[in-house]
Amino acid sequence: MLDIRLIREHADQVKARLSARGGDSHLQIDRILECDRDRRAAETQLQTLQSERKRMSKEIGARKSKGEDTAAVEADVRGMGEQITNLNEESAALDERQRELLLHLPNLPHEGCPIGPDAAANPEVRVWGEAPAFGFSPKSHVELGEALGLFDFERAAKISGSAFVVFTGAGARLERALLNFLLDLHTREHGYTEVSPPVVVRPEALVGTSQLPKFEEQLYRCERDDLYLTPTAEVPVTNLHREEILPLEQLPICYAAYTPCFRREAGSAGLGTRGLIRMHQFDKVELVKITTPETAAAELEILTSHAERVLQILGLHYRTIELCTGDISFSSTRTYDIEVWAPGQNGYLEVSSCSHFGDFQARRMNLRFKDSEGKNRFCHTLNGSGTALPRLMVALLETYQQQDGTVLLPEVLWPYFGSERIQ
Repeated sequence: MLDIRLIREHADQVKARLSARGGDSHLQIDRILECDRDRRAAETQLQTLQSERKRMSKEIGARKSKGEDTAAVEADVRGMGEQITNLNEESAALDERQRELLLHLPNLPHEGCPIGPDAAANPEVRVWGEAPAFGFSPKSHVELGEALGLFDFERAAKISGSAFVVFTGAGARLERALLNFLLDLHTREHGYTEVSPPVVVRPEALVGTSQLPKFEEQLYRCERDDLYLTPTAEVPVTNLHREEILPLEQLPICYAAYTPCFRREAGSAGLGTRGLIRMHQFDKVELVKITTPETAAAELEILTSHAERVLQILGLHYRTIELCTGDISFSSTRTYDIEVWAPGQNGYLEVSSCSHFGDFQARRMNLRFKDSEGKNRFCHTLNGSGTALPRLMVALLETYQQQDGTVLLPEVLWPYFGSERIQ
């Protein structure tokens, strides 16, 4: 959520930065300012009336002590009480209206964010490795998985519908191996603290990380209990410290968490295709950082390097791109996407999105820290996939497939998987 003072004092700058996103979000600024003026006017009038009522109440007490008639003044005070009640209701309604408008307003792109209208304008930051060359026609992960008995889409559809999967046999073992490898890497080598959060969350947690109210249609809701299935571990993990004031020496806080993720993907194309590329439920290891504003930019680079390290260790060719103003997410101020090469798809697949949110999420969840001068300030939050499993599995199977139909795994996975080959 943006700071209303920033909008109030620098409206034209805010409009210009929002305009860079495309769309019409910048047009909401005038509505927000109008609501803010009405709210502040109502609060000023309310304070004036409360002050006047207090003065008149003292006057009534003084007159009564002298035996004077106070009926007329008391009638005026009662009239003021009705006005104050009405103004209280009006002020509360305007305050809620202003908050609702702000919750629907996206974050401001960082000053260094590349300017562009859509994904075609995203600049490539770096490339690692080379696409594998095969002496045979490589298969897709679907063909490999079916031949090796790694997953079953038909039975998953019988249980839950399309865009779900049952991992079976070596496929289930590979999924577990990858999860353990990722968590060990990020906790033992990169210094993250592992947490295992709930996978159902309250609405206010989703408001805190910006999925609500804007993206309600993308979420699975348990209506009876007013809880939601988490779309990513970002939600419960970032909210661990909501409504807290953290000591400066505790920052940065770095968490790693595995959770299943649930997304309705309403309106998304590609859900009807077979394979693991776009699913309603998938596993992911998420990295979350809570930092000071001064260190956040550097922490984004570190976070991105940690996600990239996964692919380097696994020997997977990838590229890192920076999202332009027209392609960054609603809540992000700056984002790097890491895309791994999948030979069977003859293209890149996004396996990690590493984002800096500024104080956008922290304002929503009232997450602050006490700086060296004793002042309470909003934290900055960051997160990134470290990484998402289905597409990582796609790249692994398709990259390391052998001509005989087996898959020779990277050596680092052998102790986790229990074998060097899927066959």
